[in-house]
Amino acid sequence: MGTQKGLWSFANKFFTAGVLGLYITDRFASVAPVRGSSMSPTLNPGTTKLMGLSTDDYVLVEKGCLRNYKFSHGDVVVFRSPSNHKERQIKRITALPGEWIGTRRFYDVLKVPEGHCWVEGDNSSSSMDSRSFGPIPLGLVQGRVTHVVWPPQRIGAIERRRPQDTISRL
Repeated sequence: MGTQKGLWSFANKFFTAGVLGLYITDRFASVAPVRGSSMSPTLNPGTTKLMGLSTDDYVLVEKGCLRNYKFSHGDVVVFRSPSNHKERQIKRITALPGEWIGTRRFYDVLKVPEGHCWVEGDNSSSSMDSRSFGPIPLGLVQGRVTHVVWPPQRIGAIERRRPQDTISRL
């Protein structure tokens, strides 16, 4: 009888911790891996070695910005890819709804529609971003990247800045 009660107590605590963990990662913050070099040098600046193994950056994603879609120029955001909903991407916001932007690659000017934003990777030569698929709906954004939390030698805040050579507001 005591073993059954102990197992029930353990299962109850495990379930409660799981639900609480899901609530926190859904509403407040989570950790996400950064794959690829599209955000280099800000994220994954090169081959980081930890005890001889290559490691990707892991970042803290805060979700408070999603309550009213409060974003600023230069925010690094995590979003679902507009072409493949199973894929998550991390890019920097360079234009917000209603702004006119000029793309140097196509010598084109366009207005970002309401409810959308324009995102670009810091490493333009290695980035699939709004220059490829256009403005993304704000509803696809899952949060704002605030800090690198792994590997230990890269722990720190992510600076909010706008790339100078890829896009300009008109």
